[in-house]
Amino acid sequence: MRPRHLERTDAGYRVYLYIFYLCGFIMVASLVFGVYVTMAEWLERGIYVMGEAIHNTTIPFENFARVSTWIFFSSIIGWYCVTRIGWKRTAGSKVIGTRMALLRLMLLGFAIITMYEVIYNFVILHAQIVAGTVDGMIPDIDMLYVAYPDPDRPWNLIFATKMFLAAFIICSHAFYLSVKPRKSLDGQDVRAE
Repeated sequence: MRPRHLERTDAGYRVYLYIFYLCGFIMVASLVFGVYVTMAEWLERGIYVMGEAIHNTTIPFENFARVSTWIFFSSIIGWYCVTRIGWKRTAGSKVIGTRMALLRLMLLGFAIITMYEVIYNFVILHAQIVAGTVDGMIPDIDMLYVAYPDPDRPWNLIFATKMFLAAFIICSHAFYLSVKPRKSLDGQDVRAE
């Protein structure tokens, strides 16, 4: 028996839709919290570390999950829900030819860039841990940051790694979906080139 594509009338459709809304709420709430805390830090000290407040805050209680982990989790799960409930928007021959070629190139480019950023952040994180260990003190990895690309606005390395890893997973999955045989609205697989 061939698996059927998810339709609006299926019971699973509502599950994916509600999970998508929950993920969207988590991401928006995290964004509002992050902007508020970062602006307060900027006004108080004149400098901020991008993602530090989000990464160092745990929800719902101490030593549970950091806000950056909730963003990582909800963005990937939310993306998967979108691909399950929104497949009809790109099914069959709706996105073909030049538009599909440009979309594939864009997705491949984003996947390569985000993969580079993940590797870069891991290398910098590792280098800072080793440098601290060689100097005789083990650094708190949650507080490590890199002053790149702007020294006045450094990035927390763990936060940056999580966000770029989520972006890499999403871009890679989107690229995979764009090159595999397409779903047709009448149930046949279609190859949209």
